[in-house]
Amino acid sequence: MIRRLVLVTLALTLVAAWPAAGQKQKQSQQKQAAPPKDETPLVPVADDQAVDTAITEMLGAWQIGDVEMMRKYYADNVIVVSGLWEPPLIGLDKYIQAYQRQRERVHGAQLNRSNSFMRVQGNEAWAVYQWVFTGEVDGQPTGYRGHTTLIFEKRNGHWLIIVNHTSLADAPPPPPQPTPPPPTKP
Repeated sequence: MIRRLVLVTLALTLVAAWPAAGQKQKQSQQKQAAPPKDETPLVPVADDQAVDTAITEMLGAWQIGDVEMMRKYYADNVIVVSGLWEPPLIGLDKYIQAYQRQRERVHGAQLNRSNSFMRVQGNEAWAVYQWVFTGEVDGQPTGYRGHTTLIFEKRNGHWLIIVNHTSLADAPPPPPQPTPPPPTKP
């Protein structure tokens, strides 16, 4: 009797699991066969707007540390010139390595850009903008101002950064202190 109950329970379990296993396999096949997501906008975007969007999204990825998203906007053979006195970085992998080393030291990074200007000519574009960085570096609150020039190339319908040149701007000089009046003679 117990043996029969165990066999019936086992049989019911297998029968109930059989369609679910087939369904999981079917879902797995559907996921594998799903076509890649089409990222083409429904309404064509003007090239200057596409470049501006690429800059905005790249800076967003930079701020949150999303290296995979950053890769979407840089050419593999990018040349990156930093605001420091150091050789340029040639190639996306070298830039990503330097970025990750920097990112380990930075917390709460915020980079705001202003005074952006873009020019598109055929499959090439360039953009210049000013930026203000605030955040903590090595645990100390800090801020910088600077300029960036980006050169883009349109490859397979996507605007990719091929040159990123960043310069630090000196802080403005402090306002002049009023000079004390000369002592009066008695």
